[in-house]
Amino acid sequence: MTSTSPATPAPSSALQQVQHVVVLMLENRSFDHMLGYLYADNGNVSLKGDPFEGLTGTESNKDPSGSPVTVTGATPTTPNLYYLPGADPGEGYLATNNQLFGSATPTAAADNSGFIIDYAYTLGWETRSPGWTVMPGTQPADIMTMYTPATLPVLSALARGFAVCDHWYASVPTETLPNRAFALAATSQGHMDDKTKTFTCPSIFGLLSTHQLTWSVFGYDVAPLTRHTFTDITTADEQHFGLFSDFQAAAASGALPAFSFLEPSWSSTGNSEHPNYDVASGEQLVLDVYRALRHGPAWDSTMLVVTYDEHGGCYDHVPPPTGAVAPDNSAGEYGFAFDRFGLRVPTVLVSPLIEAGTVFRVPPGSVPLDHTSLLKTLELRWGLPSLTARDRAAPDFSAVLTLGTPRTDDPLAGTSPPVNTQPNPSAAIPSHLQQVHAELVSRLPVSSDQRLDDLRTASDYQRYIVQREQAWHDAKCSGPQATRPQAQEPS
Repeated sequence: MTSTSPATPAPSSALQQVQHVVVLMLENRSFDHMLGYLYADNGNVSLKGDPFEGLTGTESNKDPSGSPVTVTGATPTTPNLYYLPGADPGEGYLATNNQLFGSATPTAAADNSGFIIDYAYTLGWETRSPGWTVMPGTQPADIMTMYTPATLPVLSALARGFAVCDHWYASVPTETLPNRAFALAATSQGHMDDKTKTFTCPSIFGLLSTHQLTWSVFGYDVAPLTRHTFTDITTADEQHFGLFSDFQAAAASGALPAFSFLEPSWSSTGNSEHPNYDVASGEQLVLDVYRALRHGPAWDSTMLVVTYDEHGGCYDHVPPPTGAVAPDNSAGEYGFAFDRFGLRVPTVLVSPLIEAGTVFRVPPGSVPLDHTSLLKTLELRWGLPSLTARDRAAPDFSAVLTLGTPRTDDPLAGTSPPVNTQPNPSAAIPSHLQQVHAELVSRLPVSSDQRLDDLRTASDYQRYIVQREQAWHDAKCSGPQATRPQAQEPS
């Protein structure tokens, strides 16, 4: 059973022009944190005249002493600029509740007043615990420092040059893996934390295969983690998987599939933008993805979605909506009923069929955009059934395509990514998702001379993942089958 509803209606003529949908999902940043000041220079109105739910500069939270601290915009001279907010904020279900309600147990309507106090608590235990880094001088109030267009020139240029979604929410108020599961399967099967797990439900990839539609998942510098988190694609043909260089080659040759899903590098020195890793590296990745598509022969028929899986404990001033549709009958961890969305996350829609300066949102009172809107739009485009009740209820974003003729301008012409010259304090420390990836590949049916318990550094984990993936591939493909892209071992 791969679906729960009849096929969706026929797509609009504009959506029918889209032959390739590409999704880049980055890590753990809220909307205000990355794009809250996007149109502050124009009174929170886009250059096209659309209203924009951004920051006014008066939003505040109380610190542990009870004093209000207002939001502030980062500048190129802000200390630890591309490692903001200086440490890894709390991002799990209980921490998110603290940020939204001031309590681990929701007791009233969310007012988003607990970010500084929760960050103070998190800084307290991280500074005493091995395996965590806190940038020198970091204070609880730093959670109220937001990036500005001058500090994020690439993401800001995309958002202003195409469309920004100022009411796109994470699917659940918790961590990475449940939200990525919703983005690709419209359920987390009850899971609400980032413990290593696999999802046995049907995914969008399996649904596409069932309907003879093409798809690929691209890791950045190692084979994709997504392959091992969804059991319906773990043993899929190698042609569906590659590295970022393979994505670039496919874009350059016009060989992209109907759906491409891009992962960043999960390493602490990578480009995922997970706090407190280097945001400048993520800016470079976003620019590289855009340029690969913009300069490829299929640009006119391609839509790019740049989004983030969850807010990562970073401040946002808009309380997330209630009234979310439970995807299935899975019992939620922590007793969660899947009836609330997570916080706003930055989402930018890019296509030459989108008018510059667009702020895209659904009408007031509608089911809001969330990660399952990705699925709904794919289902609408290719006439696919829904996966769960959540994506059946979700709105699509095809209405953002308002132009009949593709634009020929390039809003990012001359845009350069920022350069971070500050050393990365987490360089040797494995990231959590590296650890998850390593645990998943440790279960592959191949022998190894190295144990998970022997791994210490980020390089150890990277090497282990690469070697086990290669051994698994070699065991499956000992004949003349198509070769697998070579992942990059640490130097």
